[in-house]
Amino acid sequence: MRPISQAAAFAVHTWYIERMKIRSSPLFQLGSISSAAEQPLYGQIVAAVKREVAAGRARSGESLPSVRALAADLRVSVITVKRAYEELERDGVIYKRQGLGAFVAPAGAERLRLQQTEAARGSFRAAIESGRQAGLSDGDLLDLFKRQLKEAKPGPGRA
Repeated sequence: MRPISQAAAFAVHTWYIERMKIRSSPLFQLGSISSAAEQPLYGQIVAAVKREVAAGRARSGESLPSVRALAADLRVSVITVKRAYEELERDGVIYKRQGLGAFVAPAGAERLRLQQTEAARGSFRAAIESGRQAGLSDGDLLDLFKRQLKEAKPGPGRA
C-alpha cells in the first residue's frame, strides 16, 4: 500500500471532521420522547418529525439521522425508530435510499401543510355547526373567532 501525501491526508481529515459535525449536530429538535406519554414512542417520533418538516426546520432533501443513531440518541429501540420512519415514508414525508439513509421528501412539507389545512377546515366546520346550534349568528361567530385568534399563542414564524 502506497502512503498518501500530507495534503491528501489533511483533506480527508478535514472532510471527515466536517461530515461528523453535520452527522452529530441535530438536524432538528425532536423534543421530549417519553414512554410515560399516552402516545406510543414511534408515534411521538412521527409527530415530532412532521412538526419539524411542517415548520421548515427540516428542509427537502436533508438527511435524517440513521435509524441506529436516532435510536441511540432517544434511548429507544431500533425497531421503534424503524417503525416511525416506515410510517413517515408511507405518509410521503420522507423517502429512503438503500445504503444512503432517510431524507425529507421534496413535497413532504407541502403535503403536511395541506393535511393540516384540511384538518383546520374540519375543525372550523365543526365549530360553526356547534355555534349555530347554540344560536350564534355569523357575526357572533366571527367576533368569537377573532377574540380566540388574539388570545392564541402565535405559531412559528408569526407575530
